[in-house]
Amino acid sequence: MEKLTRTLDVVGALVGLILAAPVLLLSMALIKLTSRGPIFFCQIRVGEGGRLFRMYKLRTMVVDAERQRRALLHRNEMSGPVFKIRRDPRITWLGQYLRRFSIDEVPQFWNVLIGDMSLVGPRPPLPREVKRYKRWQLQRLMVKPGLTCLWQISGRNRIGFEDWVRLDIRYIRTRSLWVDFKIILRTFKVVFIRPDGA
Repeated sequence: MEKLTRTLDVVGALVGLILAAPVLLLSMALIKLTSRGPIFFCQIRVGEGGRLFRMYKLRTMVVDAERQRRALLHRNEMSGPVFKIRRDPRITWLGQYLRRFSIDEVPQFWNVLIGDMSLVGPRPPLPREVKRYKRWQLQRLMVKPGLTCLWQISGRNRIGFEDWVRLDIRYIRTRSLWVDFKIILRTFKVVFIRPDGA
Protein backbone atom coordinates (compact mmCIF):
# COMPACT_ATOMS: atom_id res chain seq x y z
CA MET A 1 0.00 0.00 0.00
CA GLU A 2 2.85 2.38 0.80
CA LYS A 3 4.16 2.39 -2.79
CA LEU A 4 0.68 2.99 -4.19
CA THR A 5 0.06 5.77 -1.66
CA ARG A 6 3.37 7.42 -2.59
CA THR A 7 2.47 7.22 -6.29
CA LEU A 8 -0.92 8.79 -5.57
CA ASP A 9 0.80 11.52 -3.54
CA VAL A 10 3.28 12.41 -6.29
CA VAL A 11 0.71 12.39 -9.09
CA GLY A 12 -1.85 14.27 -6.99
CA ALA A 13 0.66 16.89 -5.87
CA LEU A 14 1.87 17.52 -9.43
CA VAL A 15 -1.69 17.82 -10.74
CA GLY A 16 -2.61 20.06 -7.81
CA LEU A 17 0.31 22.41 -8.42
CA ILE A 18 -0.39 22.61 -12.15
CA LEU A 19 -4.11 23.27 -11.72
CA ALA A 20 -3.58 25.76 -8.90
CA ALA A 21 -0.68 27.59 -10.59
CA PRO A 22 -2.72 30.56 -11.94
CA VAL A 23 -4.45 31.14 -8.59
CA LEU A 24 -1.18 30.60 -6.73
CA LEU A 25 0.72 33.14 -8.85
CA LEU A 26 -2.09 35.70 -8.53
CA SER A 27 -2.22 35.20 -4.77
CA MET A 28 1.54 35.62 -4.48
CA ALA A 29 1.38 38.92 -6.37
CA LEU A 30 -1.49 40.19 -4.21
CA ILE A 31 0.31 39.28 -0.98
CA LYS A 32 3.36 41.23 -2.13
CA LEU A 33 1.26 44.24 -3.14
CA THR A 34 -1.05 44.43 -0.13
CA SER A 35 1.09 43.75 2.94
CA ARG A 36 4.61 44.03 4.26
CA GLY A 37 6.61 40.84 4.62
CA PRO A 38 7.49 37.65 2.74
CA ILE A 39 5.11 35.87 0.39
CA PHE A 40 5.62 32.46 1.93
CA PHE A 41 5.35 31.41 5.55
CA CYS A 42 7.67 28.62 6.61
CA GLN A 43 7.18 26.86 9.94
CA ILE A 44 8.74 23.85 11.65
CA ARG A 45 6.21 21.06 12.09
CA VAL A 46 6.31 17.52 13.47
CA GLY A 47 5.96 14.69 11.00
CA GLU A 48 5.90 10.90 11.01
CA GLY A 49 7.67 9.42 14.00
CA GLY A 50 8.37 12.84 15.47
CA ARG A 51 10.63 13.96 12.61
CA LEU A 52 10.78 17.74 12.19
CA PHE A 53 10.33 19.34 8.77
CA ARG A 54 9.64 22.72 7.22
CA MET A 55 6.04 23.22 6.13
CA TYR A 56 5.20 25.92 3.58
CA LYS A 57 2.12 28.11 3.27
CA LEU A 58 1.22 31.41 1.69
CA ARG A 59 1.50 34.11 4.35
CA THR A 60 -1.95 35.10 5.60
CA MET A 61 -0.97 36.97 8.77
CA VAL A 62 0.90 40.12 9.68
CA VAL A 63 4.68 39.81 10.03
CA ASP A 64 4.75 39.88 13.85
CA ALA A 65 1.92 37.36 14.25
CA GLU A 66 3.93 35.12 16.58
CA ARG A 67 4.66 37.98 18.98
CA GLN A 68 0.99 38.96 19.00
CA ARG A 69 -0.05 35.34 19.72
CA ARG A 70 1.17 35.64 23.30
CA ALA A 71 -1.18 38.57 23.91
CA LEU A 72 -4.11 36.61 22.44
CA LEU A 73 -3.74 33.35 24.35
CA HIS A 74 -6.71 34.21 26.56
CA ARG A 75 -8.93 34.26 23.46
CA ASN A 76 -8.08 30.72 22.35
CA GLU A 77 -11.24 28.90 21.19
CA MET A 78 -9.73 25.41 20.99
CA SER A 79 -9.26 22.91 23.78
CA GLY A 80 -5.95 21.17 24.40
CA PRO A 81 -2.58 22.42 23.12
CA VAL A 82 -3.90 23.95 19.88
CA PHE A 83 -4.30 27.72 19.51
CA LYS A 84 -7.05 28.92 17.16
CA ILE A 85 -9.30 31.99 17.02
CA ARG A 86 -12.13 32.12 14.50
CA ARG A 87 -11.77 35.90 14.00
CA ASP A 88 -8.02 36.12 14.46
CA PRO A 89 -7.01 39.83 14.31
CA ARG A 90 -3.57 38.88 12.99
CA ILE A 91 -4.98 37.68 9.66
CA THR A 92 -4.74 40.17 6.80
CA TRP A 93 -7.83 41.04 4.76
CA LEU A 94 -6.44 39.02 1.83
CA GLY A 95 -5.47 36.21 4.18
CA GLN A 96 -9.13 35.73 5.14
CA TYR A 97 -9.99 34.80 1.56
CA LEU A 98 -6.88 32.67 1.06
CA ARG A 99 -7.80 30.68 4.16
CA ARG A 100 -11.49 30.41 3.37
CA PHE A 101 -10.74 28.58 0.14
CA SER A 102 -7.57 26.88 1.47
CA ILE A 103 -5.44 28.63 -1.16
CA ASP A 104 -2.81 29.30 1.50
CA GLU A 105 -2.27 25.54 1.76
CA VAL A 106 -1.34 25.06 -1.92
CA PRO A 107 2.45 25.31 -1.31
CA GLN A 108 2.15 22.17 0.80
CA PHE A 109 1.87 20.21 -2.43
CA TRP A 110 5.64 20.77 -2.50
CA ASN A 111 5.90 19.15 0.94
CA VAL A 112 4.00 16.20 -0.51
CA LEU A 113 6.30 15.99 -3.55
CA ILE A 114 9.46 15.85 -1.45
CA GLY A 115 7.97 13.25 0.88
CA ASP A 116 7.46 15.23 4.09
CA MET A 117 3.68 14.97 3.82
CA SER A 118 0.97 12.94 2.14
CA LEU A 119 -2.24 14.07 0.45
CA VAL A 120 -4.24 12.50 3.28
CA GLY A 121 -3.17 12.25 6.89
CA PRO A 122 -3.37 14.04 10.25
CA ARG A 123 -2.51 17.72 10.04
CA PRO A 124 1.12 18.31 11.13
CA PRO A 125 1.35 19.77 14.64
CA LEU A 126 3.77 22.31 16.04
CA PRO A 127 6.59 21.07 18.32
CA ARG A 128 5.19 23.11 21.23
CA GLU A 129 1.84 21.34 20.79
CA VAL A 130 3.40 17.87 20.73
CA LYS A 131 5.20 18.62 24.01
CA ARG A 132 1.78 18.95 25.64
CA TYR A 133 0.29 15.79 24.11
CA LYS A 134 -1.00 13.05 26.34
CA ARG A 135 0.56 9.67 25.64
CA TRP A 136 -2.38 8.34 23.62
CA GLN A 137 -2.43 11.46 21.46
CA LEU A 138 1.08 10.69 20.15
CA GLN A 139 -0.57 8.09 17.91
CA ARG A 140 -1.21 10.98 15.49
CA LEU A 141 2.49 10.80 14.63
CA MET A 142 2.39 7.17 13.45
CA VAL A 143 1.87 8.14 9.77
CA LYS A 144 2.89 10.99 7.51
CA PRO A 145 0.92 14.19 8.09
CA GLY A 146 -1.39 15.24 5.28
CA LEU A 147 -3.08 18.11 3.50
CA THR A 148 -6.47 16.82 4.56
CA CYS A 149 -8.01 14.21 6.83
CA LEU A 150 -11.26 13.44 8.64
CA TRP A 151 -10.99 16.62 10.75
CA GLN A 152 -11.15 18.87 7.67
CA ILE A 153 -14.35 17.25 6.42
CA SER A 154 -16.04 16.89 9.80
CA GLY A 155 -16.34 20.41 11.13
CA ARG A 156 -12.75 21.61 11.59
CA ASN A 157 -12.61 24.30 14.31
CA ARG A 158 -15.99 23.31 15.70
CA ILE A 159 -14.45 20.02 16.88
CA GLY A 160 -12.62 19.88 20.21
CA PHE A 161 -8.99 18.77 20.21
CA GLU A 162 -9.57 15.34 21.77
CA ASP A 163 -12.28 14.52 19.22
CA TRP A 164 -9.94 15.80 16.51
CA VAL A 165 -7.25 13.35 17.67
CA ARG A 166 -9.79 10.51 17.84
CA LEU A 167 -10.72 11.18 14.20
CA ASP A 168 -7.04 11.03 13.24
CA ILE A 169 -6.56 7.74 15.10
CA ARG A 170 -9.67 6.33 13.44
CA TYR A 171 -8.19 7.27 10.08
CA ILE A 172 -4.83 5.66 10.92
CA ARG A 173 -6.52 2.40 11.94
CA THR A 174 -8.77 2.19 8.86
CA ARG A 175 -6.63 3.88 6.20
CA SER A 176 -6.66 2.53 2.68
CA LEU A 177 -6.48 3.95 -0.83
CA TRP A 178 -10.28 3.89 -1.00
CA VAL A 179 -10.59 5.80 2.28
CA ASP A 180 -8.02 8.35 1.05
CA PHE A 181 -9.91 8.77 -2.21
CA LYS A 182 -13.21 9.40 -0.39
CA ILE A 183 -11.59 11.95 1.94
CA ILE A 184 -10.07 13.81 -1.02
CA LEU A 185 -13.45 13.97 -2.79
CA ARG A 186 -15.19 15.22 0.37
CA THR A 187 -12.43 17.80 0.88
CA PHE A 188 -13.23 19.31 -2.53
CA LYS A 189 -16.85 19.63 -1.44
CA VAL A 190 -15.89 21.37 1.80
CA VAL A 191 -13.43 23.75 0.13
CA PHE A 192 -15.40 24.70 -2.98
CA ILE A 193 -19.06 24.14 -2.10
CA ARG A 194 -19.09 24.94 1.62
CA PRO A 195 -15.83 26.86 2.20
CA ASP A 196 -16.80 27.77 5.75
CA GLY A 197 -15.65 24.27 6.66
CA ALA A 198 -19.14 23.01 7.57
